[in-house]
Amino acid sequence: MFTFEQYLGFLAFLTILTIGFWLMFFLVGILPYWIGGNIMENLKDRKEKKRLEREAKV
Repeated sequence: MFTFEQYLGFLAFLTILTIGFWLMFFLVGILPYWIGGNIMENLKDRKEKKRLEREAKV
C-alpha cells in the first residue's frame, strides 16, 4: 500500500499542516486581542495622566 518513506512524508505533511493551522489561529485570533487591549490600556493611561495634570493645576 504505502512505503515507509511515503508514510513519513505523509506524517511530515500532517505536522506542517497542523502547525500552520495553529499559527494562523494564533495570528488571526489572539494577536488582535492583545493589540486592542494594549491600545485600550494606553488610552486609559493617557486619560488618567491628563486628569491628574488638571487636578494638580487646580
